[in-house]
Amino acid sequence: MKHRASIFVEEAAILSHEACPGEQYILRLQAPRTAARARAGAFVHLQCDALLPMRRPLSIMRADAGAGWIELLYRVVGAGTRRLAQRRPGERLSVLGPIGRPFTLHDSHPRPLLIGGGVGIPPMIFLAQEIHQKNHRKLPGRTQPWHPLLLAGSETPFPFKPRPSQILIPSLPPEVIAAIPLMEDWGIPSRLASGQGFPGCHDGYVTELARLWLAALDETALAEVEIFACGPHPMLAACARLAREFGRPCQVSLEEFMACAVGGCAGCTVAVRTPRGPAMQRVCVDGPVFDAETVFR
Repeated sequence: MKHRASIFVEEAAILSHEACPGEQYILRLQAPRTAARARAGAFVHLQCDALLPMRRPLSIMRADAGAGWIELLYRVVGAGTRRLAQRRPGERLSVLGPIGRPFTLHDSHPRPLLIGGGVGIPPMIFLAQEIHQKNHRKLPGRTQPWHPLLLAGSETPFPFKPRPSQILIPSLPPEVIAAIPLMEDWGIPSRLASGQGFPGCHDGYVTELARLWLAALDETALAEVEIFACGPHPMLAACARLAREFGRPCQVSLEEFMACAVGGCAGCTVAVRTPRGPAMQRVCVDGPVFDAETVFR
């Protein structure tokens, strides 16, 4: 498969390791070969500690091919990530990556709606980075920029300090004003949702915000929308229903437990619909990005 052709093992130096609220961490690694080929939706398989041979899959949140680094956001959920949280700048980690089928932007849908939930937020930030970079480059044959909207939801504190947005979104409630600072810097509108009463956030599911926005679009604008989503399974199922309701294409990045992450163990298979009928496909190499209609009925 084409997207499996450039997976590397690198001994990556830790450049920074920032602790965030909710036992979340942002890890920046010097991994030039991975950074040069990383795309939004791809992930790495990381060795958290030399005493733990089993690697952990972590989505790439940002990458800088020129500087040779990648950033990962993770939450401490078990022994592996707890050991990873103890690693310090200057230490080295074994990284296998970039792995997986990434998201695909289409010129025919210049209004991408990015929806991230929890640890599914990083791929959306990476996709927003790709869009930001494309909007600032002259691409052959492209006459108009993309106009993305990023919506993020979390039931734990966000791994960044939300900021009141300076970018107006008329179709959303005016009190929903909390935004991702990095998106503000890039000029990309974003809004946040949570059931925890965080200031400026929508009190409820992120998919509720998405529905408000979609319902307010006129026919021409709605025809330009494609949905991209990553997060827990129930959220992705809700995104698939939204896409079906509004007649929009939707790409989802699935979260699954992985052992090998290169397609050998088949431990991360999911049932999908294909032109030839039902099939089992591996999230690590056949995904993690799938057409929502093939996964969610």
